[in-house]
Amino acid sequence: MPEPVRLTLQRDPGQPRRGTHRIFIGMAAGVGKTYRALNELRARLERGEDALIGVLETHGRRETLEAARELPVFPRREIEHGNVTLSELDVDGLITRHPQVVLVDELAHTNAPGSPRGKRWQDVEALLDAGIDVLSTMNVQHLESLNDTVARLTGVRVRERVPDHVLHDADELVLVDLPPEDLRERLRAGKVYGPEKIDQALSNFFTVPNLTALREIALRHVAQAVELEVPEGQPAAHEVIVVAMAAEATAARLIRRGGQLAERLHGELHVVSVRPERLSQEQARLLDTCREITQALGGHFELLEGAGGVGMALVAYARRVHATQIVMGETSRSRWAELFRGDIIKYVLRETQGMDVHVISRD
Repeated sequence: MPEPVRLTLQRDPGQPRRGTHRIFIGMAAGVGKTYRALNELRARLERGEDALIGVLETHGRRETLEAARELPVFPRREIEHGNVTLSELDVDGLITRHPQVVLVDELAHTNAPGSPRGKRWQDVEALLDAGIDVLSTMNVQHLESLNDTVARLTGVRVRERVPDHVLHDADELVLVDLPPEDLRERLRAGKVYGPEKIDQALSNFFTVPNLTALREIALRHVAQAVELEVPEGQPAAHEVIVVAMAAEATAARLIRRGGQLAERLHGELHVVSVRPERLSQEQARLLDTCREITQALGGHFELLEGAGGVGMALVAYARRVHATQIVMGETSRSRWAELFRGDIIKYVLRETQGMDVHVISRD
């Protein structure tokens, strides 16, 4: 297995002491992220550090179990849910115990109902805020901004997602890389899933094209996260990206595309929608989802009043926040509606000199 690539992100030394976060990231399950994290934890123990396993998901993998052998494990917190007892990371207990470093596996995990926080990455934030160092693991397809890209490339829509800011706020990223055919060989050898899942995995998600695409995404995204770090004392170019969306099914894809652009340009993300005259229950639900996605990408979400028309409201907002980039989707209105009400895209193009306008296909 090739050595992981370590990329250190610079942080402001003047900030109060916060735990350091090292994320082991890879293209898919089975590349060896947890194995590497466990070896890191063992090395820290051997150096005399107070190190614990906070939560470990072995999935029955022999190599993972062997790597975890005799490492100290902090008991999980038990949660009663109906007639079932579930266990999750005991954040409060760890903060009280306050070790130097804790391993927290599978950052994208959704906590059991009744947990203090909904997601495991939020548990990690609480540990970091308490001054505890964290080693964590995740697959690149769980990043919020890549959700549409991964679904388009692999045909699989990932449900458990991690906001991009978690990756960007990390102190160090360890890219655990493995050639696609090597990972498929690990699958065939039963090192990733049980015998009953191997054939299905090889023919569905773990195909060579899928793994090649995911590997490229992982390599590019981690390198990009480091390139976006601005050297101390050097001002960043101030890019402001405004995503204009309607309460439609394609809105989430537009927001993520805008989020990717904001990330590449190291800019602010603004997502706006003109409030409909009549807001249906389905539209209200979609807008709530869009607000959550925007916040996960570190952006600002706002509903605009559009008495003078959608195009006018959008242009006024873009000017107010000094937008440099505008992201819009192809219109879903009929030709007749465009004829009588005007083409919003043409209006925006005409009225936003000095701003780049990106029109994203509905397909």
